[in-house]
Amino acid sequence: METSPDTNTPHLLQSVLFHDSVSMSGDLLVSIENLCFDYGDKPVLRGIDMRIPKGRVVAIMGGSGCGKTTLLRLIGGQLRPTSGRVSVAGEEVSAMRLTELYALRKRMGMLFQFGALFTDLSVFDNVAFPLREHTDLPEALIRDLVMMKLQAVGLRGARYLTPRALSGGMARRVALARAVALDPALIMYDEPFTGLDPISLGVIGKLIRRLNDALGATSIMVTHDVQESLLIVDYIYFISDGQIAAEGTPDEIRASRDPFVEQFVKAKADGPVSYHFPALGIAADFGVMSAGVPA
Repeated sequence: METSPDTNTPHLLQSVLFHDSVSMSGDLLVSIENLCFDYGDKPVLRGIDMRIPKGRVVAIMGGSGCGKTTLLRLIGGQLRPTSGRVSVAGEEVSAMRLTELYALRKRMGMLFQFGALFTDLSVFDNVAFPLREHTDLPEALIRDLVMMKLQAVGLRGARYLTPRALSGGMARRVALARAVALDPALIMYDEPFTGLDPISLGVIGKLIRRLNDALGATSIMVTHDVQESLLIVDYIYFISDGQIAAEGTPDEIRASRDPFVEQFVKAKADGPVSYHFPALGIAADFGVMSAGVPA
């Protein structure tokens, strides 16, 4: 990340230490190296490099359509890179056989945008679903595990309700309980704060941090919510034009003078991310001058 030497040297040091501690300890869960991905002839990601240590909460931010959710799909093996490498726990995801990929996914939890609960199942059965699908545990033990997960998100008393009876924040908490039902090593969140009121947003943010630490898991969070993320994450990557535009710890991001980072943190309309889609000059479209000639 570009920083000013007189004000940001301590913060730059934090970023260096973040990555050096990973390389020295080898305590790395997700490694992304020179990753490129195209949808047909449309390039989406170009030369992405990320290192995500075990036990950390890492945010991926950027404008809509920049490839954030695509990154999650590449990590989960739903998509294969055009080139480059995505590794989880030292294994290259795209090189795995189908049985190996399914085994890896059992160690992953996913909180989908808007929760994606099964509408015809109760809260209890939604959380029990991955345990029934992927384990041979007796029903009595599954019941205890589900109740523990619901207690962790404050919804043990709502176990008989259906999703339609839940508020948006409650539904997101049920989805979070389901995502951690198998005590995954890696939890991925796709826009976990979308559509939530300020109270629910704060609750979900604290739960993400608390559950990650309690489980000893690693979390990757795709989000637009800069301010909430700065309170709970260990590190942030910003993506723009298919590349890493900036990265750093929360303190680095707050202190950054990088125009791209400042635009996101301060929600500025003007900056490197353009508000207007490319177009002819406004005078041309309103007939003030010859069409096809920019103003």
